[in-house]
Amino acid sequence: MKLDILLGLQWGDEGKGKIVDVLTPNYQVIARFQGGPNAGHSLEFNGIKHVLHTIPSGIFHSETRNIVGNGVVIDPVIFQKEIKALEAMNIDPRKNLDISRKAHLILPTHRLLDAASEAAKGASKIGSTLKGIGPTYMDKTGRNGLRVGDIMREDFMDRYRFLVAKHEEMLGHSKFEYNLSEFEPAFLEGIEFLRGFTMIDSEFEVNDALLANKKVLAEGAQGSLLDIDFGSYPYVTSSNTISAGACTGLGVAPGRIGEVLGIFKAYCTRVGSGPFPTELEDETGEEIRRIGREFGATTGRPRRCGWLDLPALKYSILINGVTQLIMTKADVLSGFETVRVCTAYRINGVETDRFPYDIDSKFVTPVYIDLPGWKEDLTGIRKEYDFPLNLSSYIQFVEKQLGVKITIISVGPDREQTIIR
Repeated sequence: MKLDILLGLQWGDEGKGKIVDVLTPNYQVIARFQGGPNAGHSLEFNGIKHVLHTIPSGIFHSETRNIVGNGVVIDPVIFQKEIKALEAMNIDPRKNLDISRKAHLILPTHRLLDAASEAAKGASKIGSTLKGIGPTYMDKTGRNGLRVGDIMREDFMDRYRFLVAKHEEMLGHSKFEYNLSEFEPAFLEGIEFLRGFTMIDSEFEVNDALLANKKVLAEGAQGSLLDIDFGSYPYVTSSNTISAGACTGLGVAPGRIGEVLGIFKAYCTRVGSGPFPTELEDETGEEIRRIGREFGATTGRPRRCGWLDLPALKYSILINGVTQLIMTKADVLSGFETVRVCTAYRINGVETDRFPYDIDSKFVTPVYIDLPGWKEDLTGIRKEYDFPLNLSSYIQFVEKQLGVKITIISVGPDREQTIIR
């Protein structure tokens, strides 16, 4: 059996959590492979909205095993809050949640370093979620980090104090004011809480599952355009969000990759700073934000909104090897007389459909094609043959431009508002 991957193709917030939840009955294992509590995967069913930050989105299906892989970074405080919220709904995550011993820990001082770094950047800040993700990955690559498996060592507190001392020295070079004692008790409580969960060598467990012909879905976080290597650098996250990240984030060889499911919204959004060629800084953008309830699941910040960007999508499809596409939030565009789609960029007078090295919006002009919109409310539709003609035309146009089949359409946040084509 080969491992399937589901990931976002834009700047995150594409609806990954919901789609993973919908697809989970088809899989025996759901595994997160990168990112941390900067992710906000929203799921909605039975009239209740759930937001997961670290825990895989298959957790609501008790018969499915959920794994937090080695490529993920974990904040014990946020993890404990997530678990408590699930337990309050009579869900016992201890029954079907395993954590890689090799996943790295986010310390309170990582969060302080994150905040100090953003404060020092001023107007040039990258829009960090301030969850300590970047500093944690920096310690990982700098070979200074603490891992989940370390919390079972007798000398864990010595290791913790050593790393904290290093961080405090770094903070001492800035003018950033902080009080570590405000955050440390909750962290240590979270560490003790984390010790109560099953820790595994996830690379063996995932490969064993594949050898046993079990279906495994790797769940990505953030979006491809936020990838540390291939995204709109430096306004990116600190991990590899593309399909290759599943290999390093779970310990799976490239030859074991099967389907790559790429999710995108029927339009574009972005949270925080960074270039966004198709951004709408007008009433249309505000209308999309209002209808789509475009506010960050993790930060609550309003998302910037714009038209669909096909050059960016083609780029994401290329670097991920996408085999199937999933389009979400088609319902948000209902009521617009005209729906615009960016088919190319004009850079220094030259038209191209390639995603450039420097996508600074000051130098990149989107080239649009206008398509007729649809007025019908899509939220009650459950079959593709009930789609308005103009929506079907929109889907066909996008498919033709991208060269990949759109296999799922989402017309609302609930599980039931998902149409398999």
